[in-house]
Amino acid sequence: MNSSKLGSFVKVTLLLSTVAAILTGCVNASVDQIVFNEPTEGIGDASIVILGRRHSSDYDTEPEFIECVGDHIAAKDKGIRVVGELEFVNSLYPWFEPRTAPMHPRDIDRLLQQKPVADKMLELNTEYMIWVDGSTERTNSSGSLACGIGPGGGGCFGFGTWGDESNYEAVIWDFTDKAEVGRISTTASGQSYMPAVIVPIPIIAPVQGTACDGIANQLLQFLSEKY
Repeated sequence: MNSSKLGSFVKVTLLLSTVAAILTGCVNASVDQIVFNEPTEGIGDASIVILGRRHSSDYDTEPEFIECVGDHIAAKDKGIRVVGELEFVNSLYPWFEPRTAPMHPRDIDRLLQQKPVADKMLELNTEYMIWVDGSTERTNSSGSLACGIGPGGGGCFGFGTWGDESNYEAVIWDFTDKAEVGRISTTASGQSYMPAVIVPIPIIAPVQGTACDGIANQLLQFLSEKY
């Protein structure tokens, strides 16, 4: 690439990078909370586990979303011990696989009749089990992007846009009292963009991340004595 073409390439790249830094995908979000029995002094030495519902034939609650919620809670209140989903499910196989996982708090008694389950739950000292059901879906897309390589170099040109929508509900079970004690639901939607003049610059709306923060912050209000 000669110096004049290189200079033009750098200018265009810098321009697009500046635009990307200024613009971000727009996200709209809402959170609804219903809590029946809120702890007032934190959860002490007990632990919580956050699990994704995956029994639907239409979608799976994404493991990365469950991890995001757990990481957010653990980072904001280091006194809350969050048991990892994979660790929990593997250590209690097969009772928390999608086809065998309990669907209602009344199923807890049935689970605890299994000695391996009862022993493991006692070891983990799990007080709250939080089931998260939902997913993030692509809602629409438009535009086009074309890339090619020629004698003078390569590049992409065009403009694309797409929407994402997140819908999640967290149901809080008190494993000690064998009862549902709260529900939190969140919805988030946003539009992302991909302009390209030589270099594609994605401008991503953090839809799933916004939904994660919304649910995690509400759970912190329920679980943490700091909030």
